[in-house]
Amino acid sequence: MEPETSKILENIRKKRLEKKKSVLALSLDAGIAHSHLFYIETKRVIPSIDVLVKIAKALDIQLSELIDFKK
Repeated sequence: MEPETSKILENIRKKRLEKKKSVLALSLDAGIAHSHLFYIETKRVIPSIDVLVKIAKALDIQLSELIDFKK
């Protein structure tokens, strides 16, 4: 896995925790299986762009906030 990809997956968890959402709550809001979100956050699965968009919308953030790995 590329370091940038790893950072994107870390950003998902970071943003979810900032919003004080559980894995289950975010997965329901995003319309994805909670197990899928768990696998994404634990770096077992690399999400598609469509799933990243769903997650960003459910977190009420811009997609660019997830893919910002310069920080």
